[in-house]
Amino acid sequence: QVQLVESGGGLVQPGGSLRLSCTASGIIFGIYSMGWYRQAPGKQRELVAVITSGGSTNYADSVKGRFAISRDNAKKMVDLHMSSLKPEDTAVYYCYSRAPLTMTTYWGQGTQVTVSA
Repeated sequence: QVQLVESGGGLVQPGGSLRLSCTASGIIFGIYSMGWYRQAPGKQRELVAVITSGGSTNYADSVKGRFAISRDNAKKMVDLHMSSLKPEDTAVYYCYSRAPLTMTTYWGQGTQVTVSA
């Protein structure tokens, strides 16, 4: 059974930082692409960041230079380091994993990030 468990969300002031973590089980972690989507109220889910099995990264234009994604294959974890947070970063953040070839995708339950003074 595949499980992705996120942690690290919460309330932060504008300009602050947060680190989200996602721990995976039930998959061969090292061969999966991992990433984060987010969904704000009334908006579609959008890709925030992705890191491939080889360590290549890609980011949404809105978070480039502020967010950094990293992975630890030994711990089966992927982190999203968020800095210079803005109110528009407020959303539920979802961790996902995507299998090579089949592109089968698994999702975490989501963690709320609220950026507000």
